[in-house]
This record gives sequence, C-alpha cells and structure tokens, in this order.
Amino acid sequence: MDSSENSQDTQPVETPFSSNLDANIAFIRKELGYSSDLIVRELKTNEQADLYACLIYIDGLTDTQDIHESILKTLNTKGFSKQRNSNADLFSLVKNAIGTQEITHLNEVFSSMFNGNTLILLDGHNSAIVADTPGGDQRSISPPEEQVVLRGPRDSFTESLITNTALIRRKIKSKDLWIKTKTIGSVSQTSTSIVYIKGLASDEVIQELESKLDQIQIKGVLDSGIIEQFIEENPFSPFPTIYNTERPDIIAAGLMEGRVAIIVEGSPFVLLVPAVFIQFIQAPEDYYQRTDYGLLRLLRIFSFFIALIGPSLYIALTTFHQEIIPTELFISITAGRQGVPFPTLIEAIIMEGTFEILREAGLRMPKAVGQAVSIVGALVIGQAAVEAGIISPSMVIVVSITAISSFVLPAYNMGISVRILRFPLMLMSASFGLFGIFIGLALLIIHLCSLYSFGTPYLSPLSPFKLADQRDTLIRVPLYGLLLRGVYKKRNE
Repeated sequence: MDSSENSQDTQPVETPFSSNLDANIAFIRKELGYSSDLIVRELKTNEQADLYACLIYIDGLTDTQDIHESILKTLNTKGFSKQRNSNADLFSLVKNAIGTQEITHLNEVFSSMFNGNTLILLDGHNSAIVADTPGGDQRSISPPEEQVVLRGPRDSFTESLITNTALIRRKIKSKDLWIKTKTIGSVSQTSTSIVYIKGLASDEVIQELESKLDQIQIKGVLDSGIIEQFIEENPFSPFPTIYNTERPDIIAAGLMEGRVAIIVEGSPFVLLVPAVFIQFIQAPEDYYQRTDYGLLRLLRIFSFFIALIGPSLYIALTTFHQEIIPTELFISITAGRQGVPFPTLIEAIIMEGTFEILREAGLRMPKAVGQAVSIVGALVIGQAAVEAGIISPSMVIVVSITAISSFVLPAYNMGISVRILRFPLMLMSASFGLFGIFIGLALLIIHLCSLYSFGTPYLSPLSPFKLADQRDTLIRVPLYGLLLRGVYKKRNE
C-alpha cells in the first residue's frame, strides 16, 4: 500500500448536473467503470412512456428493503402520479417526502453512494436528492475476543462507524458527548470520528488531535492502527503511547475521565488518548469486582517484571553471582547443565526465539489447531531439547514462567513491548551481571519519564507523583473513595 500522496495531485473539477436524466446516468456509469454493483432503477409512468426518474445506489451498501418500502412505494402513490405529467413541483415533493439533502454536482454523488445512500434523479432537474438508506451485511455485535472479562458488559465494537458511536451513546446519554467526523484517505475516503465529552476533555488535546489528523496524507486507511502510527508522538519508542480497545465500556470510562476517542470506519478497535503506562496494566474487572480484586494489579505488575527480566536474572545469577543462589539449588542447576554445549545466554536466546516462533505460529493458524500447536509444540520441543542435552531443565522452567507472565498483561501491545525489551536486557546481564540489569532498568525508567502522550506524562501519576491519584494506580480503593472527574482536563496538571 502506498502511504504517500503525490504532491502533484489536484482537486477534481466539479461537474454540474445536466437537466437531461439520461446524460446524468451515463456520466455516473462511465465514472464507475460500468461496475456491476452499481444499481440503476428506472421509473416510468408506464412501459411506453419516457423515463421520468431513477434510483441509483451501490449493491451491498444499502438497505434494499428500505428502498422498496420507503422510496419506491412513496413514488408510486397517487399523489406523486398526479405530479408526473406536469413535473412542476415533483422535485420539491420528493425531497420533502423522502430525501435528506440535495446535491448539485455530479462529483458529490460517489461519496454519498459509498456511504450507503440512495440517489433520486428526476428528469428536467439539474440536482439530485439523497435518501439515507445505509445497510448491507455487517458483523453483528458480539462478545469481545481479545479483552475477555468474567464480569462486565459483553458487547464489543464492530467495523461499522455508526454502530460504534451508538454503542458509546448507549452508555453515555449526555448532550455533552460530541462527535466530529473527518474523511481521511484520498482513495479510501475513510470516515474517522473524534469523540469526547465537552467540558471534561482538554481543548488543547482536541486541537492537537484534529491538527494531526488533518496533516495525514495517505491514499487509504484500512484500520485504526494506521491512524495510530500517524498521530503517536514517539514512533521509535517500544512502549505504546496510544491505547486501543474493542470494549465500549473502557472507552466510555476513558471519556468520562477526560480522554478523547478516535473511531475509524472499518476497524473494531477504538483509540483512546492520552494514554499512560499504568492504564495498560489495569483491567475492566478491577472496577466491576470488589476492592480486593483490585489488588491483582500488583500481581500484574509483578508479572510484568518477571516477563521483562526473568531470563536476564537467571543469566546474571548463574553466570556472575552464584553465591546468591542457595547451595542445594545451585547444585541442582549445575547438574542439569551437565553436557549442555551452549553458554547460558545462547541457551536463553534459543529457547526464547523458539517460543516466539511457536507463539506467532499459533496466532496465524486456525483457532481450532492454533492453541494446540503452540502448547503441544512447546512441550514436545522443550522435552526433546532437554533429553538431547541441548537445553537445561532449569532454562525450560524460566522461559515457561516468563512466557506465562507475559500473558497476564491485559494489553497485548504492552506484551509486545516486554518481548522486545527482554532480549537487550539478556545481553546486558550476560555482559555485566546484575549491574547490567540495573543499568538497563535505569535507562528504561529514564526513557519512560521522557515520554508524553498528547501532553500528559507517560508515568503519570507516579511521575510526577500525585498523592491524590494514587487511590486508583497500583491498587484501587473502594469506589466511594474515587472521585469521578476529568483527570486529563489540563495538560501536565
């Protein structure tokens, strides 16, 4: 896909409608290359009479039942029959009864039809009436597949922009919920909506987001991930600075906190800005269960560090700091490494690389066999490698615990960041031991402190530290102790 626009592209010349109906139909058919999905329904007073009107729409994008019941039946009523011969007030009569708007240039009809609308053209009139008839086959609302919870709402976003905005409206029934829609992509003409609550969201964040969206020059937007890459402030950072989710309840909660959502037509994942680090550790169930369930955040943070430095810590202890390991445990580890031809670092890289291959294969294969292949493959390969003397049993245990810990994180993209950072930390631990791990973690913290997401510090509210906001950071206090307010109303507050 070509992501750049030709600098010499020019705006299309606006072509006015002709008063001749046949000429207008011929122009539309020619511009669409006589496509087979272009439907032209011709209307006549009788079989011998001349054509007086027609309906034009794209098959599969419109509700055909609505067209038959609302438009055709209306045009065939007795009141319209009387107006056909005179043709004087027929246009205004049809517009008032059926249409939602009027367009005066032929170039405008294509974007209207691609949005599922039906065009009504009348002979002798140099404009068209647009009837709102979006429809066609779309995926129904289903439970979320990636962010599953035991307790909480079971609806998820779909690929329909209208459906997604309606899901948010059902949860936030406020006149202050504002939605602004832009069209991005010179070829795809993808509708992208900015959703926020007026009075809670920062005006500076909204203006910055609108400015970044207006600057996007691309031929096609096929998913919200493309928009994310254009508006993120730190494209070379391994950490995600824009949150994405398929759950409407998470978006609704974020909007009530003062964040801004970006919905892209054709994508079931909605973006949320600003995003902070602790947000990727939190899960919806933290608020739907009792307070003690919120303590599991500490378990997720612990799992985050295990997934990040587990292999590195094992390499450092077995290579440089054997005196820290209890004697009986060290003897057991040493006995397991007898006959292993590789140093601990190479051993860890082989196992981590093999598991990443199995994980990627499990994602790309059909669901019926994907999980079985990844699990059975890991068990079989691990057992075979131990029996062959290529890998020590302790390394298999460390890599397994590390892999399981990475699955504890609710946000998949944060898990990818951990998987990327794991390898440089392994190299540093193999070179400098625990000192190398501490240097790597220090550099990591410095990097996190330097990140911003639309003007909000990435480590907020931990850095800069805000005591009042610690009630919903590492742990969650009872809900009556939380103030429902816009925490991102002011930049850097």
